[in-house]
Amino acid sequence: MTEIFESTGQALLYGVVGLVVMAVGFIALDLVTPGKLYHVVWTDRNRGAAVLLGSQSVAVGLVIMKAIEASESEQGLGHGLLSTLLYGLAGVLVMTVVGIVIGVFTPGRMGAVVLDDQDGRPHPAAWVQAGMYLGTGFMVGAAIS
Repeated sequence: MTEIFESTGQALLYGVVGLVVMAVGFIALDLVTPGKLYHVVWTDRNRGAAVLLGSQSVAVGLVIMKAIEASESEQGLGHGLLSTLLYGLAGVLVMTVVGIVIGVFTPGRMGAVVLDDQDGRPHPAAWVQAGMYLGTGFMVGAAIS
């Protein structure tokens, strides 16, 4: 029974680390898109922004999953949590840089283009950027494992 409680505590701690990394990912996405992301998604109901945020959240979750799997927990819980945090933050950094680089090579400011909903539909660039986030998440996840 003690093992169940210990494992539950560890899961909660890894969950907190994952939440921190997802919050950092949200902040990073907010910095590279125009307007306040919270307002754009929840108040303006911008579908392009929702597509980006949703895909980035899945990609960060994938990176966190792989980071937890690869964490050096045999060296202790603290070391495993730290390695998960660092791997996760590295994934967010790579995703953010990929988004910025793609924005440099596309017409207009990428963040503004992907938020350009027309007729209630996200701009096609939102789907491209979403795919980039997911692809980057898979790439970083593979590099971690």
